[in-house]
Amino acid sequence: MSTEDAHKVAELIKGERFGFLTTTTPTGTLTSRPMTLQEVEFDGDLWFFAERGADWLDHVRTSPQVNVGIGSGGTWVSLTGQATIVDDVAKKKELWNGGVEAWLPQGPEDPSVVLVKVDGDTAEYWDSPGGRLATAFSFVKAKATGQRIDSGENEVVDL
Repeated sequence: MSTEDAHKVAELIKGERFGFLTTTTPTGTLTSRPMTLQEVEFDGDLWFFAERGADWLDHVRTSPQVNVGIGSGGTWVSLTGQATIVDDVAKKKELWNGGVEAWLPQGPEDPSVVLVKVDGDTAEYWDSPGGRLATAFSFVKAKATGQRIDSGENEVVDL
């Protein structure tokens, strides 16, 4: 991944609080759940807290290929990668914050608390500067002129 590519993806996800983590069930069905993104310097990896007993962690164990969808307004990122369950107390303490404590009051040292690390393979992003208002304006302009909508920048980045 080039420094410029990494910077663009990091810029787009910076400040986002939630992502939809999609896993594959044992029967092959895709299923998603909202997860809180842990604030770390983006280097191609995303981190989430979970409870060891969560059913969906079995999906990760049997089929670690996952997708994380992140975005709001006019910016969206779809990151694919390999998920692993991490039971590292030092890393849990490093990432611990008040938001996590609201969901997992037992604390970072409790064995029921684990991390899920998504090691990103690729990210595709859509960036419409100006957000929803600019997108709406582009839509109206396209309808009025009969030209294709200017939906902003779309790129695929190898991580």
